[in-house]
Amino acid sequence: ADLALQAAKSGGRNCYRIFDPVMEVELRERRQLESDLARACANGEIVVEYQPIIDAQGGHVVVCEALARWNHPTRGRMQPAEFIPLAEETGLIRQLSACVLRQACADAMAWPSQIKVAVNLSTQQCQAGYLIDSVVKALRESGLPASRLELEVTETLFIGNGDECAAMLRRVHEMGVTIALDDFGTGYSSLSYLRRLPVDVLKIDRTFVAELATSEKARAVVEAICRLADRLGMSTVIEGIETV
Repeated sequence: ADLALQAAKSGGRNCYRIFDPVMEVELRERRQLESDLARACANGEIVVEYQPIIDAQGGHVVVCEALARWNHPTRGRMQPAEFIPLAEETGLIRQLSACVLRQACADAMAWPSQIKVAVNLSTQQCQAGYLIDSVVKALRESGLPASRLELEVTETLFIGNGDECAAMLRRVHEMGVTIALDDFGTGYSSLSYLRRLPVDVLKIDRTFVAELATSEKARAVVEAICRLADRLGMSTVIEGIETV
């Protein structure tokens, strides 16, 4: 009955669900996955892959974005969409994010000194109030200069505790860390955040890029964002460019 109730709540409430044995199987699998995830970092199962960000004028790599993957011992390679939501719901995202940050900083030390590493911040990292400590620890352990670390945030980070998160980002920014606003143009009140936050980079969401070749409106939006970023002294990264 409790599982049916949870299913009804997940279905948007104001509805009903009848218990199905599949619900129990799914719950058991979820709990097992949660238990596995709690040990994944310690077991070395979380690996970090990198997506290059290319300078459009010079054609060279300027930043590599860290992307977490989970090499599960029985399920095989798992993509972020398969385990990040679970990590966020259970609070394991803080442990996972710290693991990725440390590994990314350590890996970047082996790269040419002009290439930065970008790491995504989770909402709970700011809510927990330990963001600064985790950044300082990762930089100290790896020896990576703060100027070679870029932290990517989304506007959802500031819903409910915007002032606290903004203050922490300012302190991290004062250390020399670059701040990038990810998925720009698809959030809640983008322009207000540009005034309040120490943003160095605007990342334009790939949904705008998909229509660049065919839509005059899409081109106008991207051009306007690029001009705005330029006036504010920010760099612009456009996601999803995969063809000549």
